[in-house]
Amino acid sequence: MLTRAFLRSARNGAARRSVGLNKTTSSSATAALIAPASSLTRVLSTIPGGSNLSSFSDPSPSLFPVQPLNASATSIDEVDKDASLRSDIRTMGSILGKIIVENEGEETYEKVETMRLLAKKWRGDKGPDRDQVSFQELGSFASKLSDAELYTIGRAFTHFLAIANAAEAHHRIRRLKDTGLEDGVAGGGAFYPKPDSIGGAIPNLLDAGIPADEIFEALCNQTTELVLTAHPTEVNRRTTLDKHKRIQEILTNSDRLRATGGGNSFLQAEYDKALWREVSSLWLSDEVSRAKPTPEDEAERGTLVIEAVLWDAVPLFLRKLNATTEEFLGKTLPLASKPIRFASWMGGDRDGNPNVKPDTTRKVCLRNRAKAASLFARDLEKLSKELSITKCSDELRGVVGDVREPYRVFLKPMIEKLHRTQAWAEQELAHLDEEHPTARHLDKVSVDEIYVEKKEFYDELLLIKDSLAATNNEFASGGMITDILRKLSAFGLTLIPLDIRQESTRHEEALDCTTKYLGLGSYSEWDEQAKIEWLCQQIASKRPLLRSGVWHEHPEVFTETACDTLEIAKMVAEQGEDSLGAYVISQATHASDVLAVLLLQLDAGVKKPLRVAPLFETLDDLNGAHDTMQKLFSLPVYMGFINGKQEIMIGYSDSAKDAGRLSAVYAQFETQTDLANLAKDAGVDVTFFHGKGGTVGRGGNPAVFDAIMSHAPNTIQGKFRVTEQGEMIQQNFGHGDRAERTMDVYTAAVLSEKVTKRESPPQEWLDLMTELSDISCEAYRKIVRYDDRFVPYFRKATPEMELANLNIGSRPAKRNPTGGVESLRAIPWNFAWTQTRCNLPTWLGIAAAIEETQKDDQKAKVLQDMYQGYDSFRTMIDLVEMVLAKSEPDIAKHYDDMLVDDPKAQELGNEVRAIHLATEKAILGITGHKTLGSNNKILERALLVRNPYVDCLNILQAETLKRIRKTEAGEEGILKDALLTTITGVANGMGNSG
Repeated sequence: MLTRAFLRSARNGAARRSVGLNKTTSSSATAALIAPASSLTRVLSTIPGGSNLSSFSDPSPSLFPVQPLNASATSIDEVDKDASLRSDIRTMGSILGKIIVENEGEETYEKVETMRLLAKKWRGDKGPDRDQVSFQELGSFASKLSDAELYTIGRAFTHFLAIANAAEAHHRIRRLKDTGLEDGVAGGGAFYPKPDSIGGAIPNLLDAGIPADEIFEALCNQTTELVLTAHPTEVNRRTTLDKHKRIQEILTNSDRLRATGGGNSFLQAEYDKALWREVSSLWLSDEVSRAKPTPEDEAERGTLVIEAVLWDAVPLFLRKLNATTEEFLGKTLPLASKPIRFASWMGGDRDGNPNVKPDTTRKVCLRNRAKAASLFARDLEKLSKELSITKCSDELRGVVGDVREPYRVFLKPMIEKLHRTQAWAEQELAHLDEEHPTARHLDKVSVDEIYVEKKEFYDELLLIKDSLAATNNEFASGGMITDILRKLSAFGLTLIPLDIRQESTRHEEALDCTTKYLGLGSYSEWDEQAKIEWLCQQIASKRPLLRSGVWHEHPEVFTETACDTLEIAKMVAEQGEDSLGAYVISQATHASDVLAVLLLQLDAGVKKPLRVAPLFETLDDLNGAHDTMQKLFSLPVYMGFINGKQEIMIGYSDSAKDAGRLSAVYAQFETQTDLANLAKDAGVDVTFFHGKGGTVGRGGNPAVFDAIMSHAPNTIQGKFRVTEQGEMIQQNFGHGDRAERTMDVYTAAVLSEKVTKRESPPQEWLDLMTELSDISCEAYRKIVRYDDRFVPYFRKATPEMELANLNIGSRPAKRNPTGGVESLRAIPWNFAWTQTRCNLPTWLGIAAAIEETQKDDQKAKVLQDMYQGYDSFRTMIDLVEMVLAKSEPDIAKHYDDMLVDDPKAQELGNEVRAIHLATEKAILGITGHKTLGSNNKILERALLVRNPYVDCLNILQAETLKRIRKTEAGEEGILKDALLTTITGVANGMGNSG
């Protein structure tokens, strides 16, 4: 951490340390230090023990302190479990402080430290009569900073929070690894003996009396598919994220060295130097994205996590899963099992994003195929080096003949074919991109010379595995060939399948143009029954409606968007096996919306149509989902195409934005229960696709195991598909250990949910939930939808207007550029409120519902019973409490004071904060906690450390917004950089952004 004690050490020549920088502070910077230093001294003097306030005061920061951590502990009970975390943060914070002094001068450092200490002083009094003078001084201090200082000081706080995140992410895995030691099972299973890990879940299920065969069968047949999506919530640059990853690797290596005694002084110095280099490189790099990413850029970034982490993490996870089933269930996990799969929207999601063209999807699919071929070729080359064995099975010998090294001979043409597959994909990519640097230099490769379907490749790999087993040589690279086979099952030859997503109105427009061209009138003017009858007739017919490309010949009939939609269907028909996944229809409201997509695919010549998944987003959509699906299940033509399987997507973000968190949660619960029963009656196997975001307001939940176990009973049934959005991709899969832990938790949760008998809530609880939902929705909409003051207030009090101008996503912030809040996407909606620490979408409407029902003593008692026994309700209340603990009404008020000049809007801001406080009281009344989050010690400790830094960033952001809004468009200069820096910092500090 940036500390007063460090400053003294910097002045006294702490750069003597061998890992330090050699540059010295200039005399002019030292002279300029006088005024800030006196200011800092004054702040310190007002805080009891101010000069020793911070424990982060290491004059010679090192990952290997002279005094070993927990050296005085005499038993495991006395061990400070977080000592290593504090030491890591202290070391990196001290290094960061030194680097700031070296590069920016002591004056800048003094200003950083003055702001931190003022925030710390304000935070010191937790009562209602906080030291508001310190808070006012904080705002006044920021107002006197230059534009450049707003940027530089914001960078200091942002980088500290980022490296603290890296340290905390590493520490979570460190603590998990210590779990076995604490439980006395060191050297035990492959996973952690925790309830939310396979290592604890399987033993717990066995102890509960569930037969081993039932557990094994469920595990073998279950699938969790994690769908990576590109949303403008990952505000950190890829370059920055790579540095964070390397910092975590340094921390991991240092732990390993300490575990062996840590006596190697050379390696200690090497790790310290490496850490210094990375932190220094972070500071000296430009963390601001200078260009808006294209959809192809986003897709490339998304696949990097597969190449860099998941390609090795997935087979390692499956190897450990196999070891666990053998240990506890006595059975080997079949190679065909797919407990974890991945898909992507990056390059396929065009809903409201005009930048995603048919060629965009073509290019992303080709790049993915080229990358998969390259990775498999690399694996087979490594395998070939291992397999110098001369003995093989008769079947393999029959293929290669009488050769000395049969496996190498067998592998050689496979490797060459993979290289040709890569070359073919790059060749096709070059044809799409005339400016491709190798467009004229690629040798032509025929599709007959490459791997098109994974079965051919799989069978060849299986022949090698079977030969090794038949000749008792599985110990020789048998594990490696198993890993490759499992990679093929998980990633296929296309690396990751893309979903297509488009809104229903686009499909209707394409069909409207089609019927007009055919002389059938206007499809859009037909009623729903007429549309369904015509669509069913055309689906059943083998006769195409349109000749391919005819739409381009008649611009007087076919609109530009209709042509784009028809080209998408044509593109789908061109793709090979496993390149694409589902076709998701956003804003789906009628059965005809689903039939339209099926017809468009068939008319384009798609031999095996993509499964069509309607997305029910708003409250009205969720409430109308039953009628839509019931109609579809009643149509013989449709039932004949779906082969007894249906995917349905539930939109968590837009339903919460439309009706408020409480109402949305219950609507989602009711809809999934109802549709699961409807599908069961129709003989359809339904899979729900959960469209969640990182924030609680968008359906996110950091406690994944509890979240899955709180879903409506009998709605998951071993099949769980969910989006991983924005910053959550990096948080959950950016490092091998974290990726493994994420897959472990999902697998344990889906297994536990499948085999654990869970009763539906009593009708009395459901009735009260309906009442709560109605009251909450009315209270939410009263402000968000019906209060004329709200939109002006929202746009003034948050950075919503500025977000669209930042280079953090290819998608426009609004579906309709001229629309109001209703057209604003759920991501920037939540993003903006999170930045101001108000978090309004998560809690608005809840207080009114709870207060109204608690007027009835009987209902008040039922509320308490529900909190104890209704998983979905308890999870929702706990999450709202967590968000309220991370919120800060005083900070939100500061944004109002700085940015809102309309008296009516200011009045609304006061009302919103009053509701916020009422919500806190209502939530505490149900949970019984004395203070928000008091039951979550990890959250309390995190907030204690983070809050002063995030507070400073909020103050800097409000000041930056004020200046930007007084500046002519295009003249903002460094202020835009300062704004994005504070947005990144607040996102890092809050743990999510949108």
